[in-house]
Amino acid sequence: MEVTGRVKMIDQTKEVGSGGFKKRDIVVTTDEQYPQHILVQFVQDKCDLLNNYQVGDQVKIDINLRGREWTNQQGETVYFNTIQGWRIGKVQAEAPAAAPQTPPMPAAETFAPATNLNEEEPDDLPF
Repeated sequence: MEVTGRVKMIDQTKEVGSGGFKKRDIVVTTDEQYPQHILVQFVQDKCDLLNNYQVGDQVKIDINLRGREWTNQQGETVYFNTIQGWRIGKVQAEAPAAAPQTPPMPAAETFAPATNLNEEEPDDLPF
C-alpha cells in the first residue's frame, strides 16, 4: 500500500520505553477533493529515511497497516492501529501534457473554386 501527498510535518526521532525502541512521525496531506492528513510512523532504523525530506516536499510512502490488542486494568480490550512506513521517495510534479500541435487552417484563397456544380441537378439535401 502507499500514501502520496505533501509533507505537512516531520517530527524528531523519539525513544520510547527503556528497550531502545525508536520512532519518528511524518504527516502527509493527500491531494484529493477532501484532503486527508495522514500520520505515518517510521520505526527503528527506518527513522533515518526521513532525514532528507522537509515540509512541502511531494512524497510517496510505502506503508503497512499494523494493529494490536491491549487489555487495560479493568479488563477491557482496546485495539490500536498504526500506519507504518518502510520506504519514502520524492514525487516529481507532473508537467501538464502538451496538447498536440495541429497546423493552422490554410486561408480560403489557397483552395481552387468548385467547378463541377450542375445548377440543373435537384437539391436533395434536407436543409
